[in-house]
Amino acid sequence: MNILVCDDDKEIVEAISIYLEQEGYHVLKAYDGQEALDIMYSYTSCQGEPELHLLILDIMMPRLDGIHAMMKLRQKYSIPVILLSAKSEDTDKILGLNAGADDYITKPFNPLELIARVKSQLRRYTQLGAISKNQNEQKEESHILTLGTISMNKERREVTVDGELVKLTPTEYRILQLLMENPGIVFSSTQIYEKVWEDSFVTDNTIAVHIRRIREKIEINPKEPRYLKVMWGIGYFLEKQ
Repeated sequence: MNILVCDDDKEIVEAISIYLEQEGYHVLKAYDGQEALDIMYSYTSCQGEPELHLLILDIMMPRLDGIHAMMKLRQKYSIPVILLSAKSEDTDKILGLNAGADDYITKPFNPLELIARVKSQLRRYTQLGAISKNQNEQKEESHILTLGTISMNKERREVTVDGELVKLTPTEYRILQLLMENPGIVFSSTQIYEKVWEDSFVTDNTIAVHIRRIREKIEINPKEPRYLKVMWGIGYFLEKQ
């Protein structure tokens, strides 16, 4: 597994690299957002598939900050991104999540917690990505989910709306898959947390941000959603069509 660590503080990059390498990961290093993007682009296959599997990205950096670097990254790639920041306020977390982050950790952090979050994101990313060449033997359940004009191909990890491809982050994809596999069933924030994040630590606000981002991508009018509904005080569900 290839992981890119980007922070303008070289000591932090080195410290994170040591912990990751002890876990057997191959670590690449960058010290500003533009350098991270350049490395990301260079680690892309001829078919346009990323050969980096996760990005750990600081927010406050010279030349190109982490938020803008991630927004550019999300135009092409859906690999997991964990943001690092010295700021712990909810507004900063929501800003990062809105820009496309999958997880957020504040400095100073416990290295063991960071490693746990890395493993959690990589496990879900590879599980989703590998539904897989060997799955031809398991065709009892169709790999295509449809709801109205929304279609999800679980083998390709692709979502289309009205035939147009929609780019989702890994976390957004997992939430939408959960809801599409259970149309009409209301999931509370706690249930979504348990089924999607597993061993990360998220708040109701974090889940609400992801729900809003999914709505913006699948709904014609996110303020009057046709599909992704909220039952106030209870949870979220996809309306049966």
